Amino acid sequence: MAKARKLDCEAAAADCRFIIQSENEDEAIELAKKHMKDVHGQDYTDEELREEHLQVV
Repeated sequence: MAKARKLDCEAAAADCRFIIQSENEDEAIELAKKHMKDVHGQDYTDEELREEHLQVV
């Protein structure tokens, strides 16, 4: 079974319940970047998201 990538925004922003989970790492990163920019006004690089925020589940 493929491993999924997950971003749980609540871990970074206590008032945000947004969660992404995908078996496609590129898709998870793009969705996370869009969410962080649109909702939180923060820009992250792919590498920052991969290393600091995405979990392998």
